Amino acid sequence: MENVLAAVLTTGMLALAPQAASAQDVQGSQQIEQVIETFRVSIINKDKDAFLKLFLKDDITWTGVTTDASIEHMYANRPNPALKRPSKLFNSNPRAFITSIANDKARVEETISNVRIDSDGEVAQVWFDYSFKSGDYKQNWGKESWQMVRTEAGWKIAAVVWSQALNPVPPPKAGTP
Repeated sequence: MENVLAAVLTTGMLALAPQAASAQDVQGSQQIEQVIETFRVSIINKDKDAFLKLFLKDDITWTGVTTDASIEHMYANRPNPALKRPSKLFNSNPRAFITSIANDKARVEETISNVRIDSDGEVAQVWFDYSFKSGDYKQNWGKESWQMVRTEAGWKIAAVVWSQALNPVPPPKAGTP
């Protein structure tokens, strides 16, 4: 009886023990990390083609949620407070995003940190902290989440959702230090 109990306990403990990452899991994470890096660099380089190749299709979910504090600040600083309150939600698409970056004369960069990847090898959730800068001005920051799928052509971003705190300090005026 003791041997049976010991075998059951040992088997149960092995089932609960963290499993070593398989070579396929490591390779998948490395491929996803490469997508993240290509995303980041294509923004800096204003490379529309490289950027758009990262997405499953043009019309993915692309939604930002502005923090309540940022909405209050925007509303309080409107020239006419009677105007409609700004929306918390911002919807767009990858093409409009990279086009606006390519048209911006300033250096644009999205910094990415604290990346977390959860994947079963076919789908993945990517979660990270970001901050977005135009020139030396930090425009907004928050958390960003991607849903990804592994296709025949590699990992593709299927949805992007983020929070955004807007910088309450206006950008410096051109020609001022």
